[in-house]
Amino acid sequence: MRVIYTSRPFGFDTSILSGILMHARLANERDGITGALICRADIYMQWLEGPEAAVRATLARIEQDDRHLEVRLHVEEQVQDRMFAEWAMLHDPAVTWIWSQADIDAGALERATPEELTGFFMPLRGANRPGDIR
Repeated sequence: MRVIYTSRPFGFDTSILSGILMHARLANERDGITGALICRADIYMQWLEGPEAAVRATLARIEQDDRHLEVRLHVEEQVQDRMFAEWAMLHDPAVTWIWSQADIDAGALERATPEELTGFFMPLRGANRPGDIR
């Protein structure tokens, strides 16, 4: 199963992000989940893939995590192959913003299509190899 969700960070800073990444990588390795996380000061966008029960359990934990506000599921589908199979949790460290705060306030997340959200992750697949960013 593959899902893409977004959430808004609560108290975004590097120590919170480091904690999220450390916890996600440990839990994902344990549960057989792979994926990628795009973090900005305005948004978290995460691609999760793996066994359906494990992905659903991960989403349930994220929804209860007080570092995530307004968790919204955008893509949920069965897939044959993983896109980020070699990553417990790839992290995109770019400091650019996906949308401006004004865009988000004006409903960019609500208007985003599954194809648009999936497209944000595609450059990560080819640009980063295990060992580059983990």
